[in-house]
Amino acid sequence: MATKRDYYEVLGVSKSASKDEIKSAYRKLAKKYHPDNKETGDEAKFKEVQEAYDILYDDQKRSAYDQFGHAAFEQTGGGPAGGNPFGGFSGFGEDINLGDIFSSFFGGGSRRSAHRTGPQRGDDILMKHRVEFMDVVNGKDEEVSFDFDDDCPHCHGTGADTPSDVKTCSKCGGKGSIIRQQRSLFGMVNTETVCPDCGGSGRIISKKCSVCGGSGHKRVKKTMKIHIPVGIQSGQQIRLQGMGGAGSNGGEHGDLYIEINVKPHPYFKRERNDIHIDIPIDFVDAILGTKIEVPTVNGDVLLTIPEGTQPGQTLRMRGQGIKDLRTGKPGDQYVHLDIKSPTSLNRKQKEALQQYKDNTKDSDNPYNKFKKNFKK
Repeated sequence: MATKRDYYEVLGVSKSASKDEIKSAYRKLAKKYHPDNKETGDEAKFKEVQEAYDILYDDQKRSAYDQFGHAAFEQTGGGPAGGNPFGGFSGFGEDINLGDIFSSFFGGGSRRSAHRTGPQRGDDILMKHRVEFMDVVNGKDEEVSFDFDDDCPHCHGTGADTPSDVKTCSKCGGKGSIIRQQRSLFGMVNTETVCPDCGGSGRIISKKCSVCGGSGHKRVKKTMKIHIPVGIQSGQQIRLQGMGGAGSNGGEHGDLYIEINVKPHPYFKRERNDIHIDIPIDFVDAILGTKIEVPTVNGDVLLTIPEGTQPGQTLRMRGQGIKDLRTGKPGDQYVHLDIKSPTSLNRKQKEALQQYKDNTKDSDNPYNKFKKNFKK
């Protein structure tokens, strides 16, 4: 099986490209490779360009692609995205389909319209799910509950009360569409429109299902187990295939995207895969140096505080951050030292500090150094 090309490469845009840039690139390539273009038409490349646009123009799918690559759509093919960038061409009695415009450009005549009259895939649905900070450090299996439009148990998704209540539409002959011929600036154009009688399904239901009212679905509460992967961040999504909105005309369900929202930790602060933590230490330990046990996401780890540590100094603990979602490589932990001075001293402590001060040269006093340099 051939490896798919990078979608950005297919459209010839950068990964930071705006939606307008993506739309513009798609327009040029779609016109170039459309099968009706006798000079440069290429059906395979046209489909490749269309697929790339469908993913990159949709903000949600683009985000999933940027995070997981083609694997995010390996079973669904991506689905439709943010609409046709060419828009509708009006002014000829009614909107003309993009495919008919291409047909007129490259030779005219009747062609099959892009109107989708068959089974329609359901909408993708987004829900948010809040997880604990340590769940993304260690990974966890959790259950999520959501509303789901399941097939009606009575009609099994047909929308009819009995199988005999389903009839073939007499207007379109079961095709779900009718052909209309119109005159345009490019000549006669045949447009295929949704059948007004059956709404594109190709069938007429004489008696709707008494349980679902003809919708073919029944809303139920569904509970499923999901895996919170190690390293996932707030805003990233987990996809449940086929758990989204119900399709129409016998189409499959869309997908359910679960957006992860990580609760903040009272001490650990995450930046990408690195952890930051504020640790208070006694001023004497900062002066003389010491070893302390520092909390990390992996447990307590011994850290050496070097002699003469200054207020606000940061120490790095390699490999003590969160593992990367893709590579599994851990980040680092940064310890921000908050040196604390006592607010009250006993007599012996005062005497010891006074002795230290008496043995310190005036020239070594930080304030005296500042004052001397300030007067220069």
